[in-house]
Amino acid sequence: MEKFEYLNDFQVAAEKLIHSYGILPMVTLFLRWVASFAAIFLMILDGTKWKSTNMSTSLLAPYLFTSLPLVVFEFLRREFGKWIALLTVVLKLFFPKHFPESLEIPGATFLLIVVAPTFIVDVVRDPPSLCLMTSLCLLTKHTKDCGGYKNSFTQNDKITCTIFLYLLFLYSLWYLAVYPFYDVL
Repeated sequence: MEKFEYLNDFQVAAEKLIHSYGILPMVTLFLRWVASFAAIFLMILDGTKWKSTNMSTSLLAPYLFTSLPLVVFEFLRREFGKWIALLTVVLKLFFPKHFPESLEIPGATFLLIVVAPTFIVDVVRDPPSLCLMTSLCLLTKHTKDCGGYKNSFTQNDKITCTIFLYLLFLYSLWYLAVYPFYDVL
């Protein structure tokens, strides 16, 4: 029974977090992490051409810009993100033939995160409307490309994208619903 003692510590820490911040911000933060991982996964999935996707991956860049958790967003705006953005620009400028097409959208996302002025970041990242519009646009385009709602869940090569796009939409819808009830996430 000793090897499961850390679970009690984890439960106490989770209860303290929920008690001090509330359940709505904690659920929203969890969904934000899930949506960010789903967007990154979709970007990687489309870039590797592992499945036959006809998704507008360029819309994932503004989605990630608006939905990345604050810890990750601020980390990427500092030195690490600047080095990645510099490496992306140098590779694109000096070695255009060796720069893979699958890295253009992630590179543009890094550039968007690093270069955006603080005023724009504060205005665009705060309201959930841009996140909702982007996820809805991605979801409707994917559903139309699959040939309808039923086909998006029945075609084996489209199920993964459909589930992750619904995760993006779920987070956006949740964030829009709870946004008026609290100030800071």
